Amino acid sequence: MTQPDTNLYHPLTFNSGKTLKNRFVLAPLTNLQSHLDGTLSDDEYHWLTMRAEGGFGLTMTCAAHVQAAGQGFPGQLGVFSDEHIAGLTRLADGIRQHDSISLVQLHHAGMRSPAETIGQQPLCPSDNEETGARAMTTEEVEQLTEDFIAAAVRAEKAGFDGVELHGAHGYMLAQFLSATINQRQDQYGGSLENRGRIIRDIIDGVRERCSSDFVLGIRLSPERFDMQLGEVIEFTQTLLDDGKLDFIDMSLWDVFKEPVEEAYQGRSLLSYFTELNRGKVALGVAGKLRTPNEIHRAMAENIDFVMLGRGAILHHNYPLLMQADNEFEPLSNPVSKEHLRNEGLGEKFIHYMATWKGFIAD
Repeated sequence: MTQPDTNLYHPLTFNSGKTLKNRFVLAPLTNLQSHLDGTLSDDEYHWLTMRAEGGFGLTMTCAAHVQAAGQGFPGQLGVFSDEHIAGLTRLADGIRQHDSISLVQLHHAGMRSPAETIGQQPLCPSDNEETGARAMTTEEVEQLTEDFIAAAVRAEKAGFDGVELHGAHGYMLAQFLSATINQRQDQYGGSLENRGRIIRDIIDGVRERCSSDFVLGIRLSPERFDMQLGEVIEFTQTLLDDGKLDFIDMSLWDVFKEPVEEAYQGRSLLSYFTELNRGKVALGVAGKLRTPNEIHRAMAENIDFVMLGRGAILHHNYPLLMQADNEFEPLSNPVSKEHLRNEGLGEKFIHYMATWKGFIAD
């Protein structure tokens, strides 16, 4: 079956001026391969540059923490210290050699930071009994804002083309957005405008202190983790109206699913975001895009790019394979550890993937 032309191999130019050679983006994937101090390892370098070489128009790092206290998992890449710049520079150079745009995903785990990993009580917009996290002071929120901005400046200094703010999956920025988790009484809590203030302040700071052609996007997830779909739709439109972002990356778990909330059912979750007035801000999606047919279906829904996770793990050169054969059949799980080694995964990453049920053959 011949697939429609859905612009997959057409360039995409962001507001800031940077151009992707195609519409394939490597999703930010936890891989546990960095050193304990957050510096880049050879394994992480190899994993990411192999995807750039494999044809991805944009190669994004895993979530990189902007404060030591914001670490979410062992072996996480860091961007909170100038000591990280040398490794990040090496990585940006390696990605650029393959004509791929390079982005660091900026992250703070908030109440999801394991106390045993960070060596202190985790932080949260408000006290959280379930996780044992404590509420941040107003001064700490202001410092966190500055640390996100400083991390973007650090990424640019290292040669990266841009950054993505991690505002999804129940991590710190999403915790601020949640009316359930965020019970603050200051300018960072209460109304949706106040709960989104930290994100807008970070965006303003990055735009002020980084170059005009520095790419800036955000990842949002409209469901789970105490998020309300209506509020995420409203906040997304606010960011689109501001026009300061290059893209919004919607993490949907399944691109073609219906919403969980009954009031919004009867149509796809994605459709609530494709119908928004986007202006010149690009929209990308992630969520169970594994086959060429699924990728074409998603692109036909009026999005600008696709983000691949599982497919990119199984095939470092997924974009090139699909370009050569529009109906190629990606591998199905489980796969062997040897296959993953050949696809550029280090032993720590392979060990992590073994925790995904059915991903690796026994």
